[in-house]
Amino acid sequence: MKNKPIIIVAGDPNSIFFEIFFKSLKILKLKSPIILITSLSLFRSQMKKFGFKKNIKILNSKNLGEIKIDKKIINIINVHLDFSKSHIYIKKSFDIAFKLLNLKITDKFINGPINKTIFLNKKFPGITEYISKKFNVNKSAMLIYNEEISVSPLTTHLPIKLIPKKINKKSIEEKIILINDFFVKKIGFKPMIAVTGLNPHCETILKYNEDDKIIAPTIKSLKKRGFKVYGPYPADTIFLKQNSKKFNVIIGMYHDQVLTPIKALHGFNAINITLGLPFLRISPDHGPNNKMVGKNKSDPQSLINAIKFLNRNL
Repeated sequence: MKNKPIIIVAGDPNSIFFEIFFKSLKILKLKSPIILITSLSLFRSQMKKFGFKKNIKILNSKNLGEIKIDKKIINIINVHLDFSKSHIYIKKSFDIAFKLLNLKITDKFINGPINKTIFLNKKFPGITEYISKKFNVNKSAMLIYNEEISVSPLTTHLPIKLIPKKINKKSIEEKIILINDFFVKKIGFKPMIAVTGLNPHCETILKYNEDDKIIAPTIKSLKKRGFKVYGPYPADTIFLKQNSKKFNVIIGMYHDQVLTPIKALHGFNAINITLGLPFLRISPDHGPNNKMVGKNKSDPQSLINAIKFLNRNL
């Protein structure tokens, strides 16, 4: 089905979501209708605050299988919001989105920024893991996608001291296969993939070197299987332009090893895609940023990119 609707969970009620959402819709020409899951009263108050005018349609959340979507306006599923219990509001919003996805109404899903501390309460490292668990997905990957250079951390929201224990051949192989398949099926080509080492300069004063014992042999094995994967490269030089321009994706061993440089290089001009799910899940590549709420200074580029990506007939 062409132009499937895009489900959007507004996310944390104390965030910059509505500001960037309204800014995005003023710029974009939508090809896919939007189903926005949010508090109707919050939505209306934010519309008034930001001077946004657009017709809306309220969908019946009691019979999701029978909803009729209007392609020209914003379709809203209302979720009760108690600001003192925002984690319940976020969970209910996700639950509705998951039901719609299971009903195969669409395979396009965006969630707005979430305060992980409040919502996940340390039960999951991040939203990627939360959604993967809900759909019984054991193999997933976080891809921060940018047309010039994308990045993916092998481990996501882990304390530094736990990272070496999670680096193994199986995990590296799973991530590279997921990324390769995504690029082939959704982007249209086989990607050139660089892999960083764990240790500075891929060296260590310790007897055991993960770069030599795990990462390098895994890359060699994958190359023999036809994957365009290279490394391990020192993380402090792979992002130099003369090096990174050779690749489509750089895989790092941990979150900040690759997310810090891509944000320094491209700001919010990237989107967070979860690979391995039975649908396309994207989130803007930034958090709630509640210190900026109401200031009308937030950059909508990442949400614009997310909607643009899903506007394609994927």
